[in-house]
Amino acid sequence: MIVLRYLFLSFFSILFITACQIKPSAAEPVKAQQTPQVYIQILGTLQDGGSPHAGCKKACCEKLFDYPDPNRLVVCLGLSDRENGHMWLFEAGPDFSRQQKMIHDRLCMPHKESVDGIFISHAHIGHYAGLMYLGKEAMDAAAVPVYTMPRLKNYFENNGPWLQLVKRKNIDLMALQADSAINLSNKIKVMPMTVPHRDEFSETVGFKIIGPNKSALFIPDIDKWEKWNKDIVEEIKKVDYAFIDGTFFDAAEINNRDIKEIPHPFVIESMQKFKDLMVKEKSKIYFIHLNHSNPLLDSSSKAYKAVNDAGFHVAKFKEMFGM
Repeated sequence: MIVLRYLFLSFFSILFITACQIKPSAAEPVKAQQTPQVYIQILGTLQDGGSPHAGCKKACCEKLFDYPDPNRLVVCLGLSDRENGHMWLFEAGPDFSRQQKMIHDRLCMPHKESVDGIFISHAHIGHYAGLMYLGKEAMDAAAVPVYTMPRLKNYFENNGPWLQLVKRKNIDLMALQADSAINLSNKIKVMPMTVPHRDEFSETVGFKIIGPNKSALFIPDIDKWEKWNKDIVEEIKKVDYAFIDGTFFDAAEINNRDIKEIPHPFVIESMQKFKDLMVKEKSKIYFIHLNHSNPLLDSSSKAYKAVNDAGFHVAKFKEMFGM
């Protein structure tokens, strides 16, 4: 009986270990046969309001209210370190619960309840509202590190319901400084960079994520590239991947809103700005943070084809990038 029990446990242990050796699909940028030791995974590609979008009566959302697309989650990146069993999220939006589960499943860490940290770029709902799930009403988490810039830290400490998360020690606010990298391990660094955006409650940052072999730029929100005190072309040249603001493809999408109230670089503007980059540099660029109206959400659209034909990419849900 003891021998049979041992064989039974050994068999299922092998099955579990094998299941954790997740191989990337052919569509993913990772070409190695096994999941890399450190990697980024796209856990969401949508703008804050998601898709279907509240109040939208256009064709882009009409059917989705009855038949939601499970691949349409609000913008989020996952960063995983297989060697040490650590994982971090970049942004905590309304789809936080699914995204946290996805990063756990990919890393095969069933014993961990929460992630090892969350980086928040700014105080707009698609980037921080998911922190509510760490509170007493849901997980009642224990001191999850939340990395914030000074104004955002102050916002969380002095405004409900977020201050309750701080007082109950559901989250542990970790201070960031612009252009100053922090070490997550001896192989992984993260550096915030302030960018111009609508800063009603906090400053806005993008992040440079530096792994043992490669680096990535993540700027989901910015007003216009020309307003930034850094040269986006030069910043792209410094990294291996650039996940950048692709909110609107062009002005035609927002004919019922004042663009001055929601400034973003149109994808067609970015493509024009980057048109003289070498093919290698263009291939680093992945447009992300797509509005529900953006034709890039439809891989059969002319806009999607135009982006790919020009040498750029549209970020895809669950794509994985070795770091």
